[in-house]
Parts: sequence; C-alpha cells; structure tokens
Amino acid sequence: MNARQTLEDIQQVVDDTLKLAKKLGATQAEASMSKVQGIAVSSRMQQIETLEFTNDGGLGISVYVGKRKGSASTADLSPQALKMTVEKAIEIARYTSEDPFNGLVEEDLIARDFPDLDLYHPIELDAEAGIKLAIEAEKVAFEQDERITNSDGASYNANLGVKVYGNTHGINAGYPSSRYSLSCVVIAQQGDDMQRDYAYSVNREAHLLNSAEQVGKEAAQATLSRLGGRTLKTTKAPVMFHREIASGLFGHLVSAISGGSLYRKSSFLLDHLDKQVLPSWMTIKERPHIKKGLASSIFDHEGARTEDLDIIENGILRHYLLTSYSARKLGMRSNGHAGGIHNWLIQDSGQDFDQLLKEMGSGLLVTELMGQGVNIVNGDYSRGAAGFWVEDGEIAYPVHEITIAGNLKDMLKNIRAIGTDTETRGAVQTGSILIGNMQIAGD
Repeated sequence: MNARQTLEDIQQVVDDTLKLAKKLGATQAEASMSKVQGIAVSSRMQQIETLEFTNDGGLGISVYVGKRKGSASTADLSPQALKMTVEKAIEIARYTSEDPFNGLVEEDLIARDFPDLDLYHPIELDAEAGIKLAIEAEKVAFEQDERITNSDGASYNANLGVKVYGNTHGINAGYPSSRYSLSCVVIAQQGDDMQRDYAYSVNREAHLLNSAEQVGKEAAQATLSRLGGRTLKTTKAPVMFHREIASGLFGHLVSAISGGSLYRKSSFLLDHLDKQVLPSWMTIKERPHIKKGLASSIFDHEGARTEDLDIIENGILRHYLLTSYSARKLGMRSNGHAGGIHNWLIQDSGQDFDQLLKEMGSGLLVTELMGQGVNIVNGDYSRGAAGFWVEDGEIAYPVHEITIAGNLKDMLKNIRAIGTDTETRGAVQTGSILIGNMQIAGD
C-alpha cells in the first residue's frame, strides 16, 4: 500500500462528497472513509485452517439539514454510488424529527495541527511468514508438556490501513496505521480435567511482536497452571485482578463516565464530577499523542482535537468523556471522546506482582472472568471467575466455578494497590489490581 497516495486519494473522495452534500441541500456534513489491506492466518493442530486476504474500504456520511440528521454508507466508491449515498442521507434527514442537540462539533474544537504519531510501520503482507509463525507457536506449545493434548488454534494478523475524516468546518485529515498480532490457544488434559488458556502479542511494529516460541510457551504454561482446579467455600476475601483482565474494571468506569450513560441517567456515577471515586493516591492520565500507541489519535471520530487530560486526579473525577451530542445534552463541551478513550495510564502504587500477593496475604487471584453480570446503572457487579487461591502471599492452587460479587462504586474506592506489572496491549494500561474484601460464592 502506497500510504501517501492512498491518503490523498481518500481525501479527494471525502472532499468531493462534502461538496456534493452542500450542493444538494445539507447545511452541515461530515464524512469518514477507510481503506484496509491485511492478512489473517489461523492454524489448528499445526495445520493451516484459514487464510484470508482483506482489501476493502468504505465511506460513511452524515448530513444535517437544520437540526435533522441523516446517515448513509457505501463500499462502492464510483461517482454514481457516492451521489446516490449522499442523496439517501439527505432524504433520511428530511424525514427524521428535529433534535436541538444535533450538529457537527463546535468549530473552535476542530483539530488543526496534525503531528505524526508514528503509527505506520508497513511490512510486506507475507502469508507464508504468517502461516509459519502460527504453526510454530502451536508446535512450541505442544512440546512443553505431554498434557497439552489439543489446540483451539493459533492466529497471525497483519493490517495496514488509512482512515480520513472530513467535515464542512474545514477539516479533511487522516493518517495511515499498522497493527500486527500473534496468538495461541491450547487445551491441557489430566484425567477428566480439561483446561484451556491462551497467550497473545500485539504491536504497531511486526518485529516487536513476541516470538512464536514465547507465545507458544506462555500459552502452554497458562493452560497447565489451571489443571487440578477446585472450587471454594463461599467466603469474603481480598481479590486481585490479574493485569491481563484488570483493564476491564476500568472499562466499566469508562462506561459510567461516558456522556451517553450520563445524559440517559444510566450510570452509578451520575453527578460525580469533582467528587471522590477512587482512592486519593490514584491518578488516571489520558495521553492521546503517545508515539506508536495502540490507542493514539490526533483527533476523535468527529474531528475534535484530542488533548492530554488527567481524567481522575488524586481520586477525584475531573472529566466526563464527552462527544459533541452528549456534551450539548449535558450543557457542556466535547473533549474529544467520540469513538472512545485514548491511552489511559493508570498510576501504580509501587509494588511488583509478587509484592502484591504478599500484601494480599490470603485471597483470590482472578485470571479469567465470565458472564455479563455488570449493571452500570447501579454498579452491581457479579461475574463468574477462575484463577488461583493465595495463602500467605503464595499461589496455593487453581480455582474455578466460582462467582465474585460487589458494587463497582465500592470496588473502585477500595482499590488497595496497583502493581508495576503494567499491561500495555490495549487502550487502558494498568498493572494488577488488589481490592479489599469481595463476596466469593463457591460451594
């Protein structure tokens, strides 16, 4: 993919589309378009299972006729198809009811500077190399122990893409990006006990992925460690969320402080701006412009510039996550969160993983969560879990078929410590989280 040429071509299509929308009667319009090339390879039992090549793109447009909104999209980029798509969006707008909060993001919030965040590291999309990596990861996993008896497969993905956003406030900008991943899932058996677990690696740069050997070994070790799992007697005890699943806890916080949840009054953190929601030693920084960051972006999905924000400062909630629509509904202003968050950096409390176990003493280390028992309206939290029982600061034995329960408001305030074992493979970068007593339901 010639990224520069593709970017210019897409910007031209977006520009033509916006001009056409204005000509056909839109008072405001916005369009976004992406083009992606990629390969996805999967193997199972060290045989190729699937090989997919991706080469697709599409354009979406939203138009405003006064305060009425219409949207349409197309994968066909011929002039006739684009004209028909714009006409369809305008027709839809004319038939929808007016909404006083509709419209583009305010003009003074639009991004005007576009520094390079170094998100694009292209390599040749080599299916042979991908197949080799996936099969090698599985092979290494099987070599670790004869109890590894089966596989749910390994996969390699490589994607190169360009996306552009433009609107009638004058922004028409975009950037190329790359993303590579390698994962492996295996099954171990000991008597009647069967367990599965996985390992994965993801990066903007292909050569920075963990090796197939490392991914295979980690998948095998994780799976083997779960054999011989027991259930627990129902009890109350401290709970530690392993770093690989800890980000999910902050995912619930993201939902609770998002504008959409707030204006619908469906959040357990309603009216909590400038109030304590986390322990006073904790700060959550959002840093959208980290070079090569997996969630980095100069502007959000509405073209609003992204900025460094301390979302939570010394435990106090300083910012809701707002789009232009939700901000207007709340009588506020957008802060660049259309499309989600950008690189949340969760402050740790200085202990490494082993020190966290010591601090917990006896309790539950959770490595897997199941089910959807989370109520963002009132904060009630109840999910199936598996992991390890910890005695005197040491992992004692694996546990499964248990449920952990609490209330998110209390859980967040009762965070006792966060480890230095930071997970960097997503939009939320956090170490393992130690929480005070939670209800654990077992036998």
